[in-house]
Order: sequence, then C-alpha cells, then structure tokens
Amino acid sequence: MTVDSLPPLRALRAFDAAARCGSFVRAGEELGVSAAAVSQQVRLLEEHLGKQLFLRRGNRVVLTDAGRRAAGPLARAMAELRAVGLLLREEGRGPRVVLSVLPSLAEGWVIPVLARLPERAGVRLRVEPGPVRFGQEGPDLRLTWGSEAEPGQRIRPLAAARVRAWGAPGLLPAGAGADALAALPDTAFVHTDWGPDYGSGPSWRDWFAAAGLPRRPDPGAGLQVDATRLALGAAEAGAGVALAPDLLAAAAVRAGRLVALGGPALPMMGDYVAILPEAPARPRASTRLLDALLAAAGQQDGAGDGDAHAPYMEGASRSQPRKGIP
Repeated sequence: MTVDSLPPLRALRAFDAAARCGSFVRAGEELGVSAAAVSQQVRLLEEHLGKQLFLRRGNRVVLTDAGRRAAGPLARAMAELRAVGLLLREEGRGPRVVLSVLPSLAEGWVIPVLARLPERAGVRLRVEPGPVRFGQEGPDLRLTWGSEAEPGQRIRPLAAARVRAWGAPGLLPAGAGADALAALPDTAFVHTDWGPDYGSGPSWRDWFAAAGLPRRPDPGAGLQVDATRLALGAAEAGAGVALAPDLLAAAAVRAGRLVALGGPALPMMGDYVAILPEAPARPRASTRLLDALLAAAGQQDGAGDGDAHAPYMEGASRSQPRKGIP
C-alpha cells in the first residue's frame, strides 16, 4: 500500500456502521445490505490496512485496539463527508427550508400566503400538531399558536389571535351587529369543541356576554366541529355563523367567501408565533422566509366593530401562552 492510497469507501462505510452498531447484522440493516456483505467489506479493509479491526463473538463484534483507534477519526471524517454532500446538494437545488405548521394555520393562512411569496421556492411544508423538536430531522422553522420557546430556541410574534363572528355573504344584512346575531335560531350557530387535549377558545356564550347580551345559543342544537378550519368551512358553506381568529379567516375574506359580522372581537389566551432554533441549519434561507411571513402577517388587517383598520399585531394578548389549538 502506498502512502497516498485510500481504503475503499464501501469498506470504510461498513466499518463505520459496524463500529457504531456493534453488529454486522444491524450495520447491514442501516446500510441496506446483508450482514455477510458488511463482513466481507470489513475483511477487505482489514487486508488493506494489515490490521485486525474486530473480534468476532457470535452475533456481536468487538473493536480491537487498532479498531478503536480508527473508529473515532473515521466517524468524524464520515460526518464531514455527509455534510459536504448535503451542502453540494443544497447548492445545486437552491436553499431549502423545512417549515412546520399547525394544521389550522396551514390551509387557513400559510398556503395562501406562500402562493404570493417568492421566498416559497425550495420550501418543504410539514403539517403537524406539535410539539415538534428541532434537530437533524426536525424543521428549520415552526409556526404555531400559544407556544413558549424552549432553551436553545427563539420565538417571534406572528399575529395576535382575536376571535370574531364570521358568516357567508348575504347571511345577514350589511352592517348587522350583535343584536342581529342574537335574533338567529340556535341551529344557526357553529360551535367548536376543542376536545380534552386543548384549551378552549372563546365560545358563543363568551361572545354574547362581551356584547352585553343575554343570548346563550344551545351547543346541542347547532353544528359542532373540532377544528377552526371546519368551523370556517361550515360558515363559508352557509351552515351558520362561526367564531374564528382573524388570521385564519383572512384568505376567505379576501376571496369574498366570508364577511366579518358585527360584534366584539375577543382575544384568545395566546398569539400566533414563529419558533426557530438559535442556530438553524439554513440560517439565511430560514431568516428570509421568516421575514416574509412576518411581513405578510403584519399586512393583514382586522375587520370588526371599532377596529376595522387595526393591524393584527395591535392589541395582542399579553396573557401567558398555552398549548396550541388545532
């Protein structure tokens, strides 16, 4: 063997996997080959180096002293090779950002916003209820509701969560207020039941109390759903009036499928936020996407009595956030 000759890469990969797994069988499962193929590659490497790297003990393998001396530097070198491969792939494809989104935000706000943003190029969207973990397999950026950042994470306010009444165009006369809603039958109200795992948002009982009216619609008489997007979809279809955050109704309002009805806008217990690790894997691409999303959220305006032109970020709830609503 000359000084400049390198061991076969397949043999090095087999040795690295076997050293980490302590078994040719598990190493083969990781590499997608048989245990016999791993054993053969290791023998080739041992012949190439003139050193025995493992002691074979049944189904287990144990590193020799020479194997231990080689395993650490090789593991670091393999990690650097993987990093180089990832870098070259990303440079060829352009920046990619893995964006994790709360389900209600995905369809109600993120998809319509991304459709208008040039920063969407290379974005991979993952819809998941959370909580999520950042890391090698995790997202670069998370959009959610009412969550607090954990150590090693940064949190940015995205939009205040204010709930108001929404209905299909023509359901009520233009400018109809809370009194007009109070005159509706119980069957005209859509109720959102968050279930045992989530905190409840403002209900119709809360909404009419804030309006100073004694009306208390019977949840058993109207349509009940378990997600905000279902409530808004029911309202769009003319199944009744629904309570939902401004941010999630924005796309339907812009498309003319929903209108804000009169009455109060109630703050929720937490706001919509963006969370990212202190050191994201793709910092520049993540930052560009986050800045674009924050700008888009700031451009959305509320629509309701007394604050028809107030930006979403105004009047944000200052109460402690809690677990997100689906």
